[in-house]
Amino acid sequence: MSAWVLPDHIADVLPSEARHIEELRRSLLDTARGYGYELVMPPLLEHLESLLTGTGEALDLQTFKLVDQLSGRTLGLRADSTPQVARIDAHLLNRQGVARLSYCGPVVHTRIDRPLASREPLQFGAEIYGHAGLEADLEVIELAQACLRVTGVKGLQLDMADVRVIDAVLAPVALTAAQEARIHAALNAKDVAELSVLARDLPPAVRRDLCALPRLFGDVAVLDEARQTLQASPELHAALDNLRWLASHAQNMTVSIDLADLRGYAYYTGMRFALFAQAGQGQSLELARGGRYDEVGAVFGRNRPAVGFSLDLKELVAAVAPRPLVAAIRAPWGMDASLRGAVADLRAQGHTVVCVLPGHEHEVDEFHCDRELVPDAARAGAWTVKNIQTEISQ
Repeated sequence: MSAWVLPDHIADVLPSEARHIEELRRSLLDTARGYGYELVMPPLLEHLESLLTGTGEALDLQTFKLVDQLSGRTLGLRADSTPQVARIDAHLLNRQGVARLSYCGPVVHTRIDRPLASREPLQFGAEIYGHAGLEADLEVIELAQACLRVTGVKGLQLDMADVRVIDAVLAPVALTAAQEARIHAALNAKDVAELSVLARDLPPAVRRDLCALPRLFGDVAVLDEARQTLQASPELHAALDNLRWLASHAQNMTVSIDLADLRGYAYYTGMRFALFAQAGQGQSLELARGGRYDEVGAVFGRNRPAVGFSLDLKELVAAVAPRPLVAAIRAPWGMDASLRGAVADLRAQGHTVVCVLPGHEHEVDEFHCDRELVPDAARAGAWTVKNIQTEISQ
């Protein structure tokens, strides 16, 4: 095998795409900062138990493990940043009030969950710690929407669910973790036949409700149908009421409900959502995902309310058109003091100046320079930026 061949689903990012990703990254971080979110930078690897405690099997299977040559302990390459941010909130910041935190960095996955996905996503996210109310849920949804809109995404669809609906349906019975995992998988796949098999020994009301959940998806009218169809309980009605309130306050988005949606990691405890955009030919593309995970900090000694979202910049960059290149200036290479001073002045003003190295004057212009720094014919030792329309003296 050639030494330059990369592992499956790992790829280099070349200049044009890297520029696009970096522009999006800056826009997203600036948007989060505008909402009052502070930037944190957790490490790429840490002790495995810190990364995985309380997160469930799904994240464990996605995590690369290695042995620390200094301590002999097992380390993990993070597959998701949320547990790390929860640790930062619990142990390093240790605030009593609300903490709004954002982050952006690579995560690494052992496997892909859909065709053409990368095993090295560039994950951006934002999270609120310390507030259990719907206000925080709505703020996170609105921030996710604002982040996608600032990148140029249009026609967003908000899809919502709540894990407490499934919890309420299963509350009358005691299930093992393995039984519950199989039921969750069947619900997520909307496999009614498998659900019927798994629920055959459960009470009739629970079996009926489980088999009803896969068809409870659509617009907000699904919430009324669920209230009429599923066995009533305070927990169920609270979850449905919360979803209705959030749906009523979602502005400039199409809202859909899917009460059997269980995608994501096991630490979600309440509302969960995804934002989709149209990808052509009637297809939709999921661009962001989030929800409430109030138990995520419990393993670190602080069981704080928490809600947030994340997205993969490498997926997002494929869904939005690149921004036009900022025009650059070509300049000759030379040691003349006036030339070097003119180049330095232009760069200090924020211009991109590409000095053409000797012998490479006819190579492809990667920056699409539309101006050129040339000697000023009217003033000895001076330089002028010329293009078709204007001249700027230096």
